[in-house]
Amino acid sequence: MISSTHLHAMLIHFPIALLMVGFLSELIAFLNKKLFYTQAAFYLLILGTLGAMASYLTGRAAGKGMDEGALGKALALHEHAAIFALWLIIATAVFYLALKIFNNNKPRWRMFGLVLFAAAIGVVAKTGYLGGQLVYKHGAGIELTLPDFSDPENN
Repeated sequence: MISSTHLHAMLIHFPIALLMVGFLSELIAFLNKKLFYTQAAFYLLILGTLGAMASYLTGRAAGKGMDEGALGKALALHEHAAIFALWLIIATAVFYLALKIFNNNKPRWRMFGLVLFAAAIGVVAKTGYLGGQLVYKHGAGIELTLPDFSDPENN
């Protein structure tokens, strides 16, 4: 049975990759002014934002009941970073959507968008680091079970 912990672990890597590649695409578009990279960055940002929303919801469900001790503190740090990252990603997506709707390609607004996107990537990286600490340092989501040695198929 797939739990919210498993689902979160399966989903989270997609928005991270989509957003990072989207940022690189936007950086390339800013430097060489090619429409392909601008469009790719926009769609990757939108897909990454939707994925981040799904990842946040599954992560929130996965963290239920882990409130005590060092694990609870580490989870709270990760959750606060995730909330900040999600709102910053949404703000970045809304900003780029507004640029697209109003067909505004002025360099100062593009530069502001690039800085906003870079900040979102930085916060996503910090959130991912804290999530990695939850798993690899605190053992969150790890099931420690021994095989059933009475079952001949496991021997």
